[in-house]
Amino acid sequence: MDLFINITKTFKKNEHSDLFFRQKFYNIVQRYNTTAIIYTDGSKSNGGVGSAFVMDNEDVLSVAFSVDNRQIVSGSRDKTIKLWNTLAECKYTIQDDGHSDWVSCVRFSPNHANPIIVSAGWDRMVKVWNLTNCRLKINHSGHTGYLNTVTVSPDGSLCASGGKDCKAMLWDLNDGKHLHTLDHNDIITALCFSPNRYWLCAAFGPSIKIWDLESKEMVEELRPEVVTTSQISKAEPPQCLSLAWSTDGQTLFAGYSDNIIRVWQVSVSAH
Repeated sequence: MDLFINITKTFKKNEHSDLFFRQKFYNIVQRYNTTAIIYTDGSKSNGGVGSAFVMDNEDVLSVAFSVDNRQIVSGSRDKTIKLWNTLAECKYTIQDDGHSDWVSCVRFSPNHANPIIVSAGWDRMVKVWNLTNCRLKINHSGHTGYLNTVTVSPDGSLCASGGKDCKAMLWDLNDGKHLHTLDHNDIITALCFSPNRYWLCAAFGPSIKIWDLESKEMVEELRPEVVTTSQISKAEPPQCLSLAWSTDGQTLFAGYSDNIIRVWQVSVSAH
């Protein structure tokens, strides 16, 4: 059996620093901007763009939808985590026991039995919050550099974090323990779990590595095409800033610093 992952589409827009796919929503927030843009799967061509609204007085670095699409969580440079409804009304601001530096990434757990928010920040900390009362449950420490990203597994049992120290750390969200560290050779900008395979994807520089978490072996490394403007000079490859899988695990979306979302298709064939 052979595995093929090929690029199939590209979408061009502003620089994409936070991208995810959740049932009826794409959501992209432009880094260092206070505006979140919600893209729906409406009938309009090119994906039906929804509303854009101001979410913060400070620069928003990350947003995420809850599993039921009724809540949005945001993390900002003002060190706060905020809960919103889809009408852009802020319902709660988490400040007690919060991050001491920028909140770079926030995510909901998909596990209804354990409703939590996971956040990562430039203070090198991964924090787990009780969604019911917005209180801190546990701090995960171990990184030696600022964090860019955190992601929660499809069953809500694990999270992975990564950043400047070039390490992807896996944490048990049930027992609150560090499980494993995957070493990379560059700063990690984005992480995401596959929804139907035991894979962790990591973006660093222009590349995306896909790891099999059972064997701890790399499944594939993806690199975008580099467009050259002349035969003499070679264009610098764009940096991958965000990752998201489709819900069926067959399509990987990647946002790059050249303002393009690249779409990778997974296919398996008998050899």
